[in-house]
Amino acid sequence: MLSCGYKALIWTGLLLAYLVMELRQLEYLVTVSEEASFTKAAAKLHVAQPGVSAQIRQLERELGQDLLDRSGRTVRPTEVGAAVLPYARAALAAVAGARQAVEELTGLVRGHVAVGTVTSLGRGVDLPGLLAGFHHSHPAVEIGLTEDTSDNLLQALLTGRIDLAVVGLAGAPPPGIGIQVVVDEPFVVAVAVGLSDPLATRTTVALDALAGRPLMCLPRGTGLRAVLDGACAAAGFQPRIAFEAGDPNVLAQLAARGLGAAILPESLARSYAGELHAVSLTRPRLRGRLALAWRSEGPAGPAARALVRHARATLPERTEDGAGSGG
Repeated sequence: MLSCGYKALIWTGLLLAYLVMELRQLEYLVTVSEEASFTKAAAKLHVAQPGVSAQIRQLERELGQDLLDRSGRTVRPTEVGAAVLPYARAALAAVAGARQAVEELTGLVRGHVAVGTVTSLGRGVDLPGLLAGFHHSHPAVEIGLTEDTSDNLLQALLTGRIDLAVVGLAGAPPPGIGIQVVVDEPFVVAVAVGLSDPLATRTTVALDALAGRPLMCLPRGTGLRAVLDGACAAAGFQPRIAFEAGDPNVLAQLAARGLGAAILPESLARSYAGELHAVSLTRPRLRGRLALAWRSEGPAGPAARALVRHARATLPERTEDGAGSGG
């Protein structure tokens, strides 16, 4: 004879198994409806197509109605199926929310996070250290990393392709994006030491004095370039860009070899002491900011929220001059 405790466990297990089966049927129904195909739905769910068909048939038998019209080239919800779909989606969302609440309360964070960064961060942002610290605290979370321009990274945040980014900012972030500035520093014009160039003997230069002069700068879509283009437009001219490179270190090396004047973050230009002469830009002073950025509106999973919290604690907000790059 089984004890009451064992009977309770058996019934609980059977109930959970039944609930999981029911949720699977609802998930299959929603996916087939969205994909308009059993084959595509099975591929998306990573299960065999006959299993998807069988589970939906079982659901239809339990409800006593056909939920999908299989007569055409594509699968479509029947009138009853269309009425059921909102409830199916709501049930799946409720279960996902319950799991998320449990994970947050127990500290069990799993899943995948995607991080984006501009090409060169300089000394102001220890991104490898940040990611290593997050991995140590949340070893069950898979981390992905990609490089791109600031504009593309902000767009990727808004569309949900990435969860966190380090970007260069020329102004306010777009709506729906939260930021924490981690580097804020001036931009300078840098030329090779000893170059027979008027800039090589100066300590400051007005921005409009660069009109018509060939310059080296990061490409469009980067924070540094947006700052330069905006300031030049306000001064009534368009900068003449002779060299573009996605890595500001490449610009510094080109300038150090006497190939022209590069617009660089001050800390980067100073790191080439003995090779580059840095000239401060005035009227106006140009500044660049590196910032942590994340999606502030819309849903975010526990892993993404944990990553943002970790990053903001690891890289404190800076509003004064600091080392870094304006990518």
